[in-house]
Order: sequence, then structure tokens, then C-alpha cells
Amino acid sequence: MKYLLFLTFAAVAFAQAPANAPNPLLNAKDTTETATRALQLMESTGVAINGLLPATEVLRLNAAKSVEDLRRNARNTVVTYQFLNQLKAFLAVSDTFPRPNPFPQIAAEQVSELRVATERFQRHFDALIVSSAATTAAQNADPNNLKRYADANSKLLPAGKTPRVVFMGDSITDFWRLNEYFPGREFVNRGISGQTTIQMVGRFLQDVVNLKPRAVIILAGINDIARGITPANIEDNLTIMGDLAKAHGIKPLFASILPVSDYHKDANPAWDVVSARPPANIRQVNEWLKQYCQREGFTYVDYYSAVADTNGMIPADQADDGLHPNAKGYRVIAPVGQDAIDKALVALPPVAPEQNKRRFGFPGK
Repeated sequence: MKYLLFLTFAAVAFAQAPANAPNPLLNAKDTTETATRALQLMESTGVAINGLLPATEVLRLNAAKSVEDLRRNARNTVVTYQFLNQLKAFLAVSDTFPRPNPFPQIAAEQVSELRVATERFQRHFDALIVSSAATTAAQNADPNNLKRYADANSKLLPAGKTPRVVFMGDSITDFWRLNEYFPGREFVNRGISGQTTIQMVGRFLQDVVNLKPRAVIILAGINDIARGITPANIEDNLTIMGDLAKAHGIKPLFASILPVSDYHKDANPAWDVVSARPPANIRQVNEWLKQYCQREGFTYVDYYSAVADTNGMIPADQADDGLHPNAKGYRVIAPVGQDAIDKALVALPPVAPEQNKRRFGFPGK
């Protein structure tokens, strides 16, 4: 069943909140207790509304799995996001079922309590994202490498008449000399070699939203695959970035993961990159990404089809190590990216003065 995902990004709210406002970020105990209670309310509400229990069986099973995962790691951003959307989905489905007449007062109170718990989890997730993007980890670590572009961001001039587009990604973006392939365009490179999608989520506020671009083109996922992260988790992280961009009036474009090859492994065993990056996983994420963009009205940038040879691999003359495009490889994907960006920018409405000050949440909020 189709339902809307409303994502509130809380940075502006935090800046305007009173000094004595309660911290929306839940501790581990409150997180698990709130999640457990919400799961109980899904069950009891399902019993009170005729037909709701069987209609939401799979959804409730998935929510129960998320709660178990949160008990092991209450600060897991991906699982928190999954559970939040499972709560919203349950409420959206429940709203399509007629209430029995009379509807017991205790049941009405349980529905109301579930909505409050969902809103509380929304605020917790917002705070969790801001916390991961704005603070460093223990022992002065910088897991998302926020320092990489901090100075460059502070020196970046306000966006001018030429639309600004941020390129977010890993080494394939990091190594791309955008000024040589897109002269005269305000294309800002914010790629970091070796990064996974969850690390990009952690720096999305600093390296994308705060730069106030008209659009962002995201190329990510190959490092996740190499580290054994499941396609489902990759898709969750990409969804978070899409929602964050949309919530801040930024047009998201998602580039397909490029194919890899092992054509050069005889020259260097380290260039046997296919075994750690199964082509089937690449195709699975790309197929999901294409459908996701169609569903959400986002732009899908099909680098894969432009590059892949008859074996479904990047040609030997376009990637010297089987993973990173060389100059020829970038020449192949550059026009694909530029065409997609130009079409996306043409479709954008004029910039509204208050465009980036909107807050997204539940209907009526």
C-alpha cells in the first residue's frame, strides 16, 4: 500500500528551541521502552479495528525485528529510520479502516498514544541525524570525515545566477575533476574516497544542505557492497538522503552504481574487484534505485547502461583498476550526468525566498 513518508530534519528547530526545551534525543532505555510500547500498541490497535490485524501482519513482524535490533543498538540510525517508517505505515493503513461503532474509549486512547509515540520517534530520529552530523565520535574520531570539506564549505561563496549542484559520493566522485568536464558550471565536488552510504548520511547536512544547491547528484553504494552491507541497508540510506534533500527544497538525482570488472587482475591481483562487489548486487540496487526514482518523481541517472559492456562490466579501457573510471570512463558518463542535471534544473520552479525554511512533518503540523 502506498503511503507518504514525511521526514523532519531538525537543525532549524534546534537553533530556535528555547534553552530549557527537553532534549528530543532519547537515551538507550527510553528508546527501547518507547519502541516496545509502540509495538504493543500496534498489536492492541490491530485487535480493536476489524480487519487491521491480518492486513498489517507482515508490517508488525518487521517492526518487531526492528525493535529487537534497537535493543542491541539503540543509536542505529538506519534501524531507527526503518522503525519510524513502519510506525507511520501502520498508522496510514489503520486510517483506511472504518472504526467500529461505538469505538471503545480505550481503543481511541491507544490510537492517540501510538500517534504520540510516533511523533516522539520522529523527533528522536531528527535529533539522531543532527547529532551524528554535528558531533564527533569518542576519542576525537571523525567517522564521517566532516573535516574534509569543512574549510572549503566555509569559504564557498553564496550561490550565484548559475545553479549550484553538489556531487555527493565516494572515490569515483572524489577523483572526478568536475571543472574539466563541466566548464562554466557551478558543480561542487563533495566526494570522499572509501565512504559508505551511512557516512554520507552523516555529512549530508554539512556538505549538501548547508551549501544551498538547487540539486544534488548522489553516486554511492559500491563501498557498501564491498563491505558486505546488504542492498536493503544501502537502499534505506539512499532513501534518507532523498528525503533530506526533498525536505530542504533540493532536487535529488540518483546515479546508478557503475559496473566493475576484473580485466586487469593479471597485471595486479589487487584489481580483482569483482569477487568483493558481486555484479548481481550492483544490478539489484540499481533496479531498486530506478523504481524508487520513478515512484518519488526523482531523476535516475543511468551511468550503468552507458558504461556496461556485453559482459555487464566496465570496459578495460575505461577503468585501469576495474573500479574507478579513467579519463575515458569519465568522458563516457559526463554527458549522461550533464543531460540529467540540465533536464532536472529546467523542471525546477523559481527559488522561493522561504524555500529552505519549510518544515516537514505529519499532516497538519
